Amino acid sequence: MTEQTAPKSPVTTEQFTDEIKEQLKYAQGVTVEQATDADIYVAASLAVRRHLVDSWATTQKDMVNGNTKAVGYLSAEFLMGKQLRNALLNLGMLNEFDDAVKALGHDPQLVVDSEYEPGLGNGGLGRLAACFIDSLASLGVPAFGYGIQYKYGIFKQEFDAEGKQVERPDYWLANEEPWGHIDYNRSQKVSFGGEVVEENGKKVWKPAWSVRAVPVDYMVPGYQSGRVNTLRLWSAKSYDEFDLLTFNKSDYLNAVKPQVEAENISKILYPEDSTPQGKQLRLEQQYFFVAASIHDAIRVFYPGQDKPDLTTFPNKITFQLNDTHPVIGIPELMRVLIDEYGYDWDTAWDITTKTFNYTCHTLLPEALEVWPARLIGELLPRHLEIINEINDHFLEELKGLTRDKERINRMRIVTEGNDPQVRMAYLATAGGSHVNGVAELHSQLLKDVTLRDFSDLFPKKFTNVTNGVTPRRFIRLANPRLSALITEGLGTDKWLSDLDLLQGLVPLADDPEFVKKFAEVKHANKVAFANFAKDRYGFEANPDTMFNTMVKRLHEYKRQSLKILALIARYAAIKNGTINVDDVLPRTVFFGAKAAPGYYMAKLTIQLINNVARVVNNDPDVKGKLAVHFPANYNVRLAQHLIPATELDEQISQAGKEASGTGNMKFALNGALTVGTLDGANVEIREKVGADNFFLFGLTVDEVEDLYEKGYDPAKYYEADPRLKMAIDMISAGTFSDGDRNTYAPLVADWLTKDYFMTLADFTAYADIQYQIEDLYRDQDAWNRKAILNVANTGYFSSDRSIEDYLERIWHTGPLA
Repeated sequence: MTEQTAPKSPVTTEQFTDEIKEQLKYAQGVTVEQATDADIYVAASLAVRRHLVDSWATTQKDMVNGNTKAVGYLSAEFLMGKQLRNALLNLGMLNEFDDAVKALGHDPQLVVDSEYEPGLGNGGLGRLAACFIDSLASLGVPAFGYGIQYKYGIFKQEFDAEGKQVERPDYWLANEEPWGHIDYNRSQKVSFGGEVVEENGKKVWKPAWSVRAVPVDYMVPGYQSGRVNTLRLWSAKSYDEFDLLTFNKSDYLNAVKPQVEAENISKILYPEDSTPQGKQLRLEQQYFFVAASIHDAIRVFYPGQDKPDLTTFPNKITFQLNDTHPVIGIPELMRVLIDEYGYDWDTAWDITTKTFNYTCHTLLPEALEVWPARLIGELLPRHLEIINEINDHFLEELKGLTRDKERINRMRIVTEGNDPQVRMAYLATAGGSHVNGVAELHSQLLKDVTLRDFSDLFPKKFTNVTNGVTPRRFIRLANPRLSALITEGLGTDKWLSDLDLLQGLVPLADDPEFVKKFAEVKHANKVAFANFAKDRYGFEANPDTMFNTMVKRLHEYKRQSLKILALIARYAAIKNGTINVDDVLPRTVFFGAKAAPGYYMAKLTIQLINNVARVVNNDPDVKGKLAVHFPANYNVRLAQHLIPATELDEQISQAGKEASGTGNMKFALNGALTVGTLDGANVEIREKVGADNFFLFGLTVDEVEDLYEKGYDPAKYYEADPRLKMAIDMISAGTFSDGDRNTYAPLVADWLTKDYFMTLADFTAYADIQYQIEDLYRDQDAWNRKAILNVANTGYFSSDRSIEDYLERIWHTGPLA
């Protein structure tokens, strides 16, 4: 008998039906007969929200009145995904919702589909932040997620007739949004520009202009914990929204200019920053949300106190800087402590360094933010003074630790010269208690390469916390069939809050009946995805082929180019008769990726993939044995459909370039096998699932570095492997550009002369391992046994475990009593 430990619903189906009817009448102003699916969605969401409010209020009260230090997770991105199903799961109301909606004459899936997904993130960074605040609530740890309520999320991706990416604005607030609570009474003033003057021997910042930061609160319910934390996103408003005199002169645009300039700050995620104006807007965004958040935290933890004792601030809250975007918070807290509360430098620095911690998410030097000191001085003049003083103090500290002048100069927070730059990762490392990477390999490379000087002199600051994903959203909600099978196999659903229990599936990999059921679940998921894809995207996907997926941000280091070159090589071999098409294992390949609007090579790669798909999918010689699909606008919703259906996952970044990855964890937990390099969390996944259950290929980190040093010649690899040569020659000949030889010339030239991420060097190993993969796939029982072992051995990659590591190694706090 299966032990059920899921939360018990607070209402019966009949009661919930009545609650939805009540919201339809009083909130929506429609009758049951008039209600659309969207009306039912809003009414149900408002009803669910009411069931969370009491726990939300109790959590906030206990957090302020208790002695448990809270966590403030500062992040420019929160990719939350849809809210309703997640809230229903955590309340134990999934069945009651389905039955109530059916009783009202609606399809539950269509109602859920009415929710618009907020795209408040670019990829892994935002998805990780969402998983972490989910786990914090589920573990009962008091926490705030702090970020920005962007009016437009990450762009909506479309493809034009030539296969090029087209960016459309993603106005996710176009329809009623029932989850966010706007609280104008708790707004904060955030100022910019102006000058610093001296008054009575003290520095005083006289800003030129200010905006109003208005909080929009989202409840973050925990699973089984009874706790509901807060995601507080800031929206920028003007204090002077409208100039009536200017308007009455018929100068309508200038009449609303202050409003437009203020609201630009929270208008769009990651504005293009190749222009000075774009850089300024990015810095405005970053300062806007951290300044508002720091003032908000002081208000929350010292209610009604004009002169609180802020030496206790690090005991009230610890701020985690999620990448370099919020690092301007370090000089901001110093400014608040010194200028607004009168603390001396040493006391303020002691408070600040105890309050902040920094997570580095990259190894790429260009991804570590560097701001021109001139820009900071124009926008935040007092902060530049403080940053320069931090730099001076830090250089003095370094002189006491080393006599190596070159090392000291390398570690400067503010560079020297005519155009000094502020290195935000260095500021974060100097100004925080801990620095962590997000996978064992990444953290080691962070210490050995990226921040080596800091690690050598401050070794105790550095630690690792390997990323994780929430099993509630990415197994239970995304993959209900597998979830039910896991619960049946283990005899309990406790695994949803203790993912290590998946280890109990290991012996079931040798149980023919369980393997058969697992295969049936995977096939049903493939059929479901094929139906979803046809309905949503209009393409046919054959569920009787291998489903092979590569979904992630489009970047050269992630090497979507390696995948597409191998596909072209397979297509070329079919066309020229090198292989008999009848002997080819049927395979359907899915790509999902967005390229940054200004990233030319990434956008050209997207165009190539789309046109390879166009050619291959319409070629009768292929006989349906090879198909390529690139559904546009990859997001959490698409992930939740595609990941459970995937059998082979691609994690093929160049070794030493991916920080961690979380997609690799989601795929393994959902029963896909991985083909990958020894990069990021792939290393740990392979260790956990066993080398025999992971398809490893490619150069190692050391081999990559050795090849860089010796001098890398990509053309040598092009000449050495006829498959690679044929693939690149087909692209050059215009096979995928209607005969135009110039379309992909920049890609080809880069591969043959630069190829910085060594796509060509790893091609042969990658192409060869595909045959090993296909041999195994032909033995479906053997494949499925390995897939089950992937599920069973990846419980470590729960975001609950990640948070427990943060609590132990960095935050030194725990759950509320």
